[in-house]
Amino acid sequence: MDNSSTGDSICHLVDQGRRVRMVSISSFFYPFGVGSEPKPSSGRLTDHVALGVLSSLIRRDLVDEVIAECGKREKRSRLLPAHVVVYYVLALNLFFGEAYEEVMRKLVAGLRFLRNWDSAWTIPTTSAISQARARLGAEPLKRLYERVAVPLAGRGIPGAWFGGYRVMAVDGVVLDVPDTPDNETEFGRLGGKDNPRPFPQVRVIGLAECGTHAITDARLGPITSSEQDLAMELLAGVDATMIMLADRGFYSYDLWHAAVERGAQLLWRVSANVKLPVREVLPDGSYLSYLIDTKTRRRTYYMDEARAEQLLIREGTIVRVVEYQVENRETKGEIYCLITTLLDPMMAPAVELAALYNRRWEFELALDEIEIHQTGHSRVLRSKSPELIKQEIWSLLLTHYAIRHLMTQAADTVEYDSERISFIRSVRAVRRQVNGTAGFSP
Repeated sequence: MDNSSTGDSICHLVDQGRRVRMVSISSFFYPFGVGSEPKPSSGRLTDHVALGVLSSLIRRDLVDEVIAECGKREKRSRLLPAHVVVYYVLALNLFFGEAYEEVMRKLVAGLRFLRNWDSAWTIPTTSAISQARARLGAEPLKRLYERVAVPLAGRGIPGAWFGGYRVMAVDGVVLDVPDTPDNETEFGRLGGKDNPRPFPQVRVIGLAECGTHAITDARLGPITSSEQDLAMELLAGVDATMIMLADRGFYSYDLWHAAVERGAQLLWRVSANVKLPVREVLPDGSYLSYLIDTKTRRRTYYMDEARAEQLLIREGTIVRVVEYQVENRETKGEIYCLITTLLDPMMAPAVELAALYNRRWEFELALDEIEIHQTGHSRVLRSKSPELIKQEIWSLLLTHYAIRHLMTQAADTVEYDSERISFIRSVRAVRRQVNGTAGFSP
């Protein structure tokens, strides 16, 4: 995405590095048309602060509603009202690495030229901004994310659907946080006393829509927390319209069954230590097998082979297994073993399931967008306390989702694949609009 000198923003749709088509998306930046945005009425400048183009999703009325729900509405007039702090925390993730006061200047820059408010307002100090963030806490950002983050893909979006099911994936990322005693106590540090890691870390597990890279749900935990335990909490966002992809690190018998109970179809990779006896070979080379919990398998240790097999068939959960070989970076063959709830090879051939599992890597790209383009490679989050770390992470996820929402809208207008729109160009365009004439919401 890019922006012309006249302020009319252009969406550059990129194919293999070449600009192939340009579409004006002024309507997303100025819903009432370029140059016709209404000026704010007289009052406090802070009444008109928003987040540029992202205000179409993160609306002021929604922000106020969430603030009220969390009991964070201020009882007296402040230099930094709660809704301004919400937008400010989001702006911190658009301008990662810049000083507190400089980010605030960017947030209000789009209003300066209007000079249409009654009371004077000055840029708060870094200390005042930190105190305002502490008053707000993490819960409003978490609830705001939960309210707006929903799947985006409509029918026909490439890579977003398989056999009528929305393609979703679960995966995680580890984020470094500042080395403070409180952060270490809350989030932990790997390596032990002999070889400790340089920073405490937070584990973030998310559920993402593969076709749009939109992360629709997430859970946070200490670095020592289990991926499987955090993923179990994510199942609240899974339903029967979805097919869920997961890597081998997420498999457990209990997690698989919990996901099945949500009604979703599953396609998960499992490690070699998961026993999958062949029950029936299918025409496409896949085969039917069954999953057994640990307690049931232990009961078979003292049975003869025939009785053990009958018990496993009777109490086991039937799955379909797809095995194939992939050359790794060392050009050595690596066996992939997938299990799925899709049992009919006519409806879901093995070769199509192998190709579908590859879509899981789209979530890796979404995580790359956050780690590299939003926060910068190998950078540490800026907050010094656990509560503000959580606030920062929720706002980071919300900002990423809002940018992806904008990209999907832009692509839908011209029936184009949003994956061919550059994420970093989109981020740059949004940044320009925060401190440009779209610095307030129409």
